[in-house]
Amino acid sequence: MTNGSTTLLDDQDAAHLALAPLRRRILASLVEPASASGLAERLDMSRQKIGHHLRALEAAGLVSPAGERKKRGFTERLFIASRAYVLDPALLQAPPDPDAVLSQDRHAVDHLIGTASAMVRDVARMRQAAEVEGSRLLTLTVEADLTFATPADFDAFSNEVAAAVADLARAYAAPTGRRYRLTAVAHPAVVTKPQPKRN
Repeated sequence: MTNGSTTLLDDQDAAHLALAPLRRRILASLVEPASASGLAERLDMSRQKIGHHLRALEAAGLVSPAGERKKRGFTERLFIASRAYVLDPALLQAPPDPDAVLSQDRHAVDHLIGTASAMVRDVARMRQAAEVEGSRLLTLTVEADLTFATPADFDAFSNEVAAAVADLARAYAAPTGRRYRLTAVAHPAVVTKPQPKRN
């Protein structure tokens, strides 16, 4: 883990560690390298208690060593946390029913949520790998706001998008090269209330 990295929380125990209130405070305080004694002063806690939590966070991969420094004749270890954490949505989902038949209905909300969850997990993992390699992860995001007058318009739009994506997939089906996954979704927009004007 390096300064500015992103960590995917795909382990239940690691997620619990990161979400615990006290450890969240410690992680938030480690945006810059700090030692156990420095954190103890900043958070008004004992050095021993901070050290206990730091060891647990380091074992879970949530903080990493960031060098050492001399202070009053002692050598202190410095730690730093990731820039951001991405919680794997699968941790919050109920385990799948082995007897259930997976629906491929493109209008099914559960299918959209499952697809979005897999995308969050996969992209976060690839970003971690790219950061370790020092390379760039090339992605594409396209967003647009639409208004459908009738349900029939929504169905017609869905068919046109599906046909257009299929045509593009055929046009860019190179026999070799880096594979990409294109996911097009549509959901009702969240209506935000206008802020009241202040005098």
